[in-house]
Amino acid sequence: MLIPKLLWPLLVYDICSSTVEAIEAKINKYTRKWLEVPPGLSDVAMYCRKAKLKLPMKSILEEYKYGKARLLTMLEESDDAVVKTVQPSLKTGRKWKVTEDVDQAKECLKMKEVIGQTQTDRKGLGSTTAKWWSKTEGKEKRDMIIDEIRNNEDSTQVQKAVQQPQQGQWTN
Repeated sequence: MLIPKLLWPLLVYDICSSTVEAIEAKINKYTRKWLEVPPGLSDVAMYCRKAKLKLPMKSILEEYKYGKARLLTMLEESDDAVVKTVQPSLKTGRKWKVTEDVDQAKECLKMKEVIGQTQTDRKGLGSTTAKWWSKTEGKEKRDMIIDEIRNNEDSTQVQKAVQQPQQGQWTN
């Protein structure tokens, strides 16, 4: 599809997030025209994974954020000592900082480990296995960070949906 071909240059080169937002706005315009949905339909309805109607579409901005976070964690946890000591900075503009998001995700994962496994639904304790931050390494750690960033993005989308009286009725 279009997203992998578009994401590669966005991740390799230093492109700010506002440019990616402009690209996504242009793509959204034509996607809405193709789907024949009204132009006032919010991005939450199109890209939210927690909505009642989940469209098989991905937000380019979100995938850009996940890719930059993955790249930063790969560089931070590299086996090469030179790469680890250099700590390259990824330029993402003023609106969004990849280091802040990754640090927040790491702190969240550490806090979840301190809190421990809690019951969230009717299944009960012990029905699911939990991955702990201190016991994982390498790719599992990167995946945990990306999943935490995805959960944060999903929660912000649900917050947007709650603020919309008509389009966010599925949150009630």
